[in-house]
Amino acid sequence: MQFVDFQNKFSIYPIFSLQDVRKVFVNFSYRQLDRWEKKAYLKKIKRGFYSFSAQDFNQNFLFYTANKIYTPSYVSLEIALKHYGFIPEEIFQITSVSTKKTVSFETPVGNFSYRRIKPSLYWGYQLVNFGKQKLLLAEPEKAVLDYLYVNSKLKTENDFLGMRINVDEFRSHINFEKFQKYLEIFNNKQLSKRAKMFLTTTHGPQ
Repeated sequence: MQFVDFQNKFSIYPIFSLQDVRKVFVNFSYRQLDRWEKKAYLKKIKRGFYSFSAQDFNQNFLFYTANKIYTPSYVSLEIALKHYGFIPEEIFQITSVSTKKTVSFETPVGNFSYRRIKPSLYWGYQLVNFGKQKLLLAEPEKAVLDYLYVNSKLKTENDFLGMRINVDEFRSHINFEKFQKYLEIFNNKQLSKRAKMFLTTTHGPQ
């Protein structure tokens, strides 16, 4: 197969797997992908996953990649808090939640980490357009609750002050009615208690 023919078929995909390729070309060999990688036509992201070398490796690409290389998952936790402007720190890995086991990957384009949540809590994400594809990103309210849920050691006023929440950005993005609704769905008394303290500590009683 000529690379240009392959590229014409898969250029709409920021990242693709050997399994994706075999859905189109049934007997396609992984060795062909390795040959194209050695010629620098492709970039191997993780075992079995590739992108075109000309791909723009921007934040949305990294979010989409996070969704793709470990499924089911959606981007959340620290990187989502940073994305919405809630925290000032630079985040050097793409953080997600998944119904599968907690795991992390180091790749040539970035580091990816996943924290496990119960299947019943796998909701509260939005579909964001990325070219002709869509990526899964936690809504602001769910990103905060996911973070509090997996970081159960955050309990005291000092713990929450240490997050250095940007109050203006928080207020502009958070729908407090939705936040409370989502909190009720978690049905977790300890989380409800900590979430209430988090809100009070970061910007006063609601």
